[in-house]
Amino acid sequence: MPSKLRTRSVKIRLTELEYQRLLLLNDRPELARWIRETCLGVKGRTNVPPPIVDPVLLRQLAGIGNNLNQIARVVNTKGQPIDRVQIVAGLAAVERQLQVLRQAYSQ
Repeated sequence: MPSKLRTRSVKIRLTELEYQRLLLLNDRPELARWIRETCLGVKGRTNVPPPIVDPVLLRQLAGIGNNLNQIARVVNTKGQPIDRVQIVAGLAAVERQLQVLRQAYSQ
């Protein structure tokens, strides 16, 4: 099955007059989309469904994100002395969690 991701690009050179003419003919907010539709007959968006992700992985990533938010809150809090050892320990814990996830999902 061919991929629906757009990975190829075409670069063309235009004169200023040609470019302005394209902009005048274009009835879309995006010139590239209009060119695709006009030249290829592709109408509307060719939506690629999002990849299916393991719910367990999403929960683990959400937990890691929460840890990072807590660390950022401590760093950004004014009026409190910042315990650098505690912050580095928190970041090291996040790094360990990411390594475990990387190993689990790279197999």
